[in-house]
Amino acid sequence: MNTVSRRTLLGTVGTAWLSTLAPVAMAAPRAGHSAPEMSLMVPASPGGGWDATARALGQALMASGSAAQVHYEVRSGAAGTIGLAQFAREHRGDPHALMVMGSVMLGGILSGKPPVTLDAVTPIARLSSEYNVFVVPAHSTWKDMRSLLQQFKAQPGSIRWGGGSRGATEHIVLGLLAQSLGHATERVNYVPFRGGGEAAAAVMSGGVMAASSGISEFMPYIRKGLMRPLAVTSPERIAGLNVPTLRELGHDVVFGNWRGVYGAPQLGAPQRQQLIERVHKAVRHSSWQAALEQHQWQASWLAGEDFAQFVQQDMQTMARVMQSAGLH
Repeated sequence: MNTVSRRTLLGTVGTAWLSTLAPVAMAAPRAGHSAPEMSLMVPASPGGGWDATARALGQALMASGSAAQVHYEVRSGAAGTIGLAQFAREHRGDPHALMVMGSVMLGGILSGKPPVTLDAVTPIARLSSEYNVFVVPAHSTWKDMRSLLQQFKAQPGSIRWGGGSRGATEHIVLGLLAQSLGHATERVNYVPFRGGGEAAAAVMSGGVMAASSGISEFMPYIRKGLMRPLAVTSPERIAGLNVPTLRELGHDVVFGNWRGVYGAPQLGAPQRQQLIERVHKAVRHSSWQAALEQHQWQASWLAGEDFAQFVQQDMQTMARVMQSAGLH
């Protein structure tokens, strides 16, 4: 059995409802309020983890007094790299702009090799982290992960798996699972989506037979009985989900997901520091703390150069894991 384990600091927040690509203003500025209007780029489709993170962070920025208004820009595709390119192009030198991103974007950059990468923008902070959950539709004949993996081993191409973009954490985990079962990654029948919201819709409609995403993205549907959880990618069981880890099932695959924010290109040191302080004030506010609790995200604050070094190291780690999984 091939054993590959990757531990990351995990996370995020949310639930989303915006479907337009146009910026949307949230909350009117209070009289005499000196905080600036801010923009948040969401480089994924509505309903997923990045969108939810942006909504929760935007509310916390306003509630904490760090921003008078927050405008959301939604531009999905290619594991966030399309939105990244737009953000870098349209917000150069803008000290009041932020872009939500995370480990999924690192995978997209490694697999897609886009012309614009994170080197073009300014690292601000890591916010949160979480693990993934495997689910099937509520009406599925698979009652547990063991039986699903038995069919995956016998006929790997017979199962349509759903998840995020190519190179996303879900895709990588499936590659590692395939290897642990003695199959080449190319035999995985993987259907990529632009975000957790689209993947959730595909699960519930029967468009895919099984899927994986961040726990916070699928938990609302699990609670409503629309999905059946089968396993998690954490080292230990997750409270509120009575399902085994992949490790319990004999597959030493531990894989997490984190999310953070970047600022615009060409920010000066004082501008960057002010953005860090505004975001830090927001995540200390009860609005953000409530979102962490509600969505079972784990706080994982890391800012400035420490965050930049973490991203660089995680990119190197992910490159090795993707190569091992046959995805890079």
